[in-house]
Amino acid sequence: MKHLLIVILFIFTSVSQAEDDSSWLLADGTPAPNTDSQKSIKGFGGWLLVTPDEDWEQKWNTPVENTPSFSVAKEVEIGEELTILPFFVNPKLNDDKSLNILCDISVQKPDASFSFNETGILCATGIYEGDINNVLLASTVVKYIGEEGDPFGEWIVRFKFTDTVRNVSVSLKTSFTLVKNKAIKPLKQDF
Repeated sequence: MKHLLIVILFIFTSVSQAEDDSSWLLADGTPAPNTDSQKSIKGFGGWLLVTPDEDWEQKWNTPVENTPSFSVAKEVEIGEELTILPFFVNPKLNDDKSLNILCDISVQKPDASFSFNETGILCATGIYEGDINNVLLASTVVKYIGEEGDPFGEWIVRFKFTDTVRNVSVSLKTSFTLVKNKAIKPLKQDF
C-alpha cells in the first residue's frame, strides 16, 4: 500500500475520513478537481490510471517509503498491452475495522459492444489496519492486449466503486485508443 502515488506531473494524497467531497489533494494542498477518471464523493475517492508499464505490479509492491511512478498511455497498437489500475482512498470501516468495496466494470469497444461487463464484483474486503488515508489498489485490474481483429478506435472503460459501509458510489470512466500504427514506418527499397 502506498501513502502517495506520483503520475507524470501530479501528486495525489488523501485527506482525513471526513464526510466531505475532498479525498484527493494536489501537491500544493488544494483539492484535486473531479474528472471522469478521478473523483471523490462524500470523502470516498476513486481513480483510474491507464498504464503501458508491464512492471506496474513490481512498482506497486514496494515498501511504503517508496513512491511508485507509472507511465500513462492513451494509445495502443496491435500486440501492445495496457493495464487499467483502479485506485481508491478513504473507505469507511465497520466497527470491526473491516471494509467492503464492490465494483461494476465494463469495457466497451468502438463498435459499442462490450468485451467485459460485470456488476457487483468484490474489489476489496476484510479487516484493514493500515492508515485509512493510504491510496489502495482494488483487487481487480483490467488488462488489455491489442489483438488482430479488434476494432480500431476508442475503447471506453467504466469502473464504479461502491463503498457498502459508507453507502456511496463513485463512477469513473477512462479510455484508450487502438490505433493502426503510432508512426508510419519507412518502406524498404532496393536500388
